[in-house]
Amino acid sequence: MSAIALVLLALVGVALLAAGVALRLRVRRQRAAGRWVAADLPRGPAPTLRSERYRLSGRPDELRVLPDGRWVAVELKSRAAPRRPYRSHRLQVSAYSLLLEESTGRAPPFGLLRYGDGTEFRVPWDPSARAELLAVRRELDRPYDGGARPSPGRCAGCAWRRACDRSLAPAGG
Repeated sequence: MSAIALVLLALVGVALLAAGVALRLRVRRQRAAGRWVAADLPRGPAPTLRSERYRLSGRPDELRVLPDGRWVAVELKSRAAPRRPYRSHRLQVSAYSLLLEESTGRAPPFGLLRYGDGTEFRVPWDPSARAELLAVRRELDRPYDGGARPSPGRCAGCAWRRACDRSLAPAGG
């Protein structure tokens, strides 16, 4: 066998080995997240979860079942992952966790945030996450005071910034 053939054979072997390792890691990650049950597609089978008690409803992008039978919500975000999940993203996954607990009678151990670049974050469903979510839920029950809470990011993209007396965006923007 020629040296070129040996090098090509070695490269093919390395490529197959790398593909096998990548597949094994992906399967291991998916097993840790549970078995796929449903997805929120235009005609998909994902159910809308509801809680009359907390007056919440939502439909996770994916539902998974862990080997012990507990369900886990997966929220997909198309953007690249931030260094750590935004609070709003964590609260969304926590709300799905609460809805799953209410619907199934069993608390999920966590929810998953999966970003467009493949990065995943586990959002624990624990007493701290519950307290944070329910504090936000109580805020929603309070009457709106009519006051805007400006921030440069919100104001820059707001359609009302030119008419708003609290806008932090430049007047010409």
